[in-house]
Amino acid sequence: MKIKFANTSNCRICLQLSLPVEMMIRVANIVNPDYDFYKRLGLKEDTPVFNQKAAECIVSDIVQDGYYVDFVEALVQIDREGYMGRQYDLKGLSNVIESLVKEGYIFDKVSGQFMENHKENISPGWGRLKEGEERKIALLRLDIAGNSALVKNNPRTKIEHAYNDIRNIVNRKVNSRLGRIWSWEGDGALAAFLFGSMEKMAVFAGMEILQEIYFYNRLRNPLDSPINVRLGAHIGQIWYSDNELGRLKNETVKQAMIYEALAGNNSLSVSYNLYIAMDQLILEHFGREKTGRGCKYRLYKIGTEK
Repeated sequence: MKIKFANTSNCRICLQLSLPVEMMIRVANIVNPDYDFYKRLGLKEDTPVFNQKAAECIVSDIVQDGYYVDFVEALVQIDREGYMGRQYDLKGLSNVIESLVKEGYIFDKVSGQFMENHKENISPGWGRLKEGEERKIALLRLDIAGNSALVKNNPRTKIEHAYNDIRNIVNRKVNSRLGRIWSWEGDGALAAFLFGSMEKMAVFAGMEILQEIYFYNRLRNPLDSPINVRLGAHIGQIWYSDNELGRLKNETVKQAMIYEALAGNNSLSVSYNLYIAMDQLILEHFGREKTGRGCKYRLYKIGTEK
């Protein structure tokens, strides 16, 4: 999402009132290490610059280079935690955050990050990620088990109806947990989670999908047999791409598919990398640690002993 320079006046005022020029430059370098303030102004290094002029130039450059949201997030972190042992009171920072919200973003207080408002726009990168950017991301992989048999034994209209219902369930549960659908195949999906407590978001979304499909099979399923699904959740480093095929090439995606394959029908398999970050109260709903295909995992399943 592109930020309009006209909507950044609150940020310029915040910088002008709160930070010396040297600190403004440091914040800019946090989000863009290649940024050269004096070179961009055509001045020799350490040439005196008034606060107002520095704030205007830095914000203009940051917007132009596509780092404005990252810049505001850095300001939020500095306001919360300080910088290099020194505390800073950023005057008017709440107005800066409010301006971004009006631009169509949601502010996640847990992580101190911004994401696009999914009620206004949904993109695979949350309106934030850039091509080639590396991030730690939690993934949820879903597959409809026995797809071929379902297609063979049911009329096409009923299959389309049922699969559309499943897609709606998955989309709703993923979006409610601040996730994004990265891929939809005929019988499966891949969802990604970056905001909030991403580990919990992925697991809760998976659990909720299983629960809703459980009741769907009993109350609304138009097919002659239940729709069984397998889910796998994993977390790891991802090289982001705006291209779907580029996203799917990540090794973490391939690992998530392994965990999905390890799950039985109507169960959620969670990787060791993910469940070590989970609360014990949540893990009590999962079975004991298992090992398969060289992977440690735990299972969540509805309606049976674990």
